[in-house]
Amino acid sequence: MSTTNMATSSNYWEDLRKQARQLENELDLKLVSFSKLCTSYSSSSSRDQRTRDSRSDSVGSSHDNMLVAMTTELEQLLAGLTAVNDKMAEYTNTPGASSHNAALMHTLQRHRDILQDYTLEFHKTKSNFFSLREREDLLGSVHRDIESYKSSAGVNNRRTELILKEHEHLRNSDSLIDNAISIAIATKENITFQRGILKSIQTRVTTLANRFPAINGLIQKINLRKRRDSLVLGGVIGVCTILLLLYTFH
Repeated sequence: MSTTNMATSSNYWEDLRKQARQLENELDLKLVSFSKLCTSYSSSSSRDQRTRDSRSDSVGSSHDNMLVAMTTELEQLLAGLTAVNDKMAEYTNTPGASSHNAALMHTLQRHRDILQDYTLEFHKTKSNFFSLREREDLLGSVHRDIESYKSSAGVNNRRTELILKEHEHLRNSDSLIDNAISIAIATKENITFQRGILKSIQTRVTTLANRFPAINGLIQKINLRKRRDSLVLGGVIGVCTILLLLYTFH
């Protein structure tokens, strides 16, 4: 291999190492930020449910969007570092790199270990985050169900209270109607009793009159005499009044 080819090959290897180190530095910073973001999400999710419910939807959506965007960016960086490592592995298999194969393989292995560590850390943090979010969604769903049950229970309680009040009004109305019916029945019984008494008296009087016809005739004569006396007295008073008027005007 010529000196120019070796220099070019060496520069290619150094370029790959620079790309790998640059991607590793970016991954290191991004993973730290990603871990902090997930930790802050975890802290906010561990607060009281009322505090969590008081947060605005826009804030929660912005947080989720940041996590999704950072996850996508980390996946792209890991994919880029994997591609660089693959290129480095291809380079170690070239005939011109055989003389430095041991050193190159050591360097390649170190970059591969770093990639593996970053990949494991990323997947672990991502897994913890998604597990946490699923748990929070589940707790939020349970909390909403509880609140919905409480609300429906409150509505049912108010509805039951209204039904009980209406039932009490119906009972009072029934009681008033029963009292009115009782008074009417008592009045009817009293009238019927009085009617029986009057009928009994009338029957007794009729019986007495039939039993003593002389008394009945005497009573009739007395009544006729009273009417006759009344007529006579009325006639006398009328004649006297006429005479008095004639005397007055003459």
